[in-house]
Amino acid sequence: MILYIDPGTGSMLFTVLLGLITTVYFFVQRLFVRLKVYLAGGKNGKADKNYMPFVIFSDDKRYWDYFIDVCRIFEEKGRELVYWTCSKDDPILKEEYRHVKAEYIGNINAASVRLNRMKAGVCLSTTPGLDVYQWKRSRDTGWYVHILHTAGDARVYRMFGMDFYDAVLVTGGHQIEEIRQLENIRKEEAKEIVVAGEPHIDKLYDRYKREGVPDKNGFTVLLAPSWGESGILRRFGEKIIDALIDTGFYIIIRPHPQSMQSEKDMMDRLMEHFPDSDKLEWNFDHDNYECLSKADIMISDFSGVIWDYMFIFERPVIYADVEIDEGPYDIYCTKDKRWPIKILERGGIKLEEESFPKLKEIIEDAVNSENIRKTIEDARSEAWANPGEAAERIADYMLSKYQSLEADTGA
Repeated sequence: MILYIDPGTGSMLFTVLLGLITTVYFFVQRLFVRLKVYLAGGKNGKADKNYMPFVIFSDDKRYWDYFIDVCRIFEEKGRELVYWTCSKDDPILKEEYRHVKAEYIGNINAASVRLNRMKAGVCLSTTPGLDVYQWKRSRDTGWYVHILHTAGDARVYRMFGMDFYDAVLVTGGHQIEEIRQLENIRKEEAKEIVVAGEPHIDKLYDRYKREGVPDKNGFTVLLAPSWGESGILRRFGEKIIDALIDTGFYIIIRPHPQSMQSEKDMMDRLMEHFPDSDKLEWNFDHDNYECLSKADIMISDFSGVIWDYMFIFERPVIYADVEIDEGPYDIYCTKDKRWPIKILERGGIKLEEESFPKLKEIIEDAVNSENIRKTIEDARSEAWANPGEAAERIADYMLSKYQSLEADTGA
């Protein structure tokens, strides 16, 4: 008798097996590093002139909002911090600090060479995939900290995105449960998890309090899709834009930046078919504040910008009926719904293609929905912890962790 395993089960078994193998590898690797540190007298390279107590690694300039206030705190405290970036035009490169040293270290391939030989105490990064892709743990770096850059689900990274970090800084309590769920499935050693908050949303909220809402062209709908096969523009194309134009509202379309690289043919076609007009605009600004603040309602899919919009401006989101192939992502192991879907199903409006002709009515209902307003309040309290305090908590964690590492190694 031939044993049949369906593709879904087979994929799950392979994922679990791969997780066990990588976990054993990582455990042995960590033991080797600790043994080396012990035999070296616990100094772990601190006497080396290339040793850096604190490093922030950013693979893209768009994460500057997450780190700007952390850098400010280090500068004010007079603590030396090295900031490595993969963007030639990262804003930090124009800053004039005394204690924060910024350096462009090339694209991710070139950067990985530096990172893999890094000699540091504590390294903080938003980049997933440590010890999975090009970026490997350096035996001369004591502690790796990952900071989540979305208030959404922690399990939407590609497989093992956070597994080989020592600690994760999360935005809210729900992400603790999600990370622990993955660790239990993979039989991994528990990481340190600290609820720090969301520095990007903190910055956005401060700006909203200072600047308010700019002038706009009447009632405005923001279409803010993600990119890829499951994104709104790929899934619905001209149909959803036609439906939006038919509402008579002012429309802002803000595609994901990756769309202009990975979906250029589609974008060229749509922009030629629907050029800028007095009723529609395409927005590609690096800074998304203006279009977010102008919008009375957002239509999106699974983009993390949903939380920026809902938490700061407290306005409704209509989520499109799109499906994601979860096979390559951590959440596939859990067979659980993504946290954003749970939230949006609790008090959101799902937009399906057959309802496009009624889009104006759907938008008006969403704007006036008390249930949606209550859901936004609940989501804020669950996913955006410590409002206004994230940067301070992140800096404090890095400093205290370094101090404890020094104590542990007898430095």
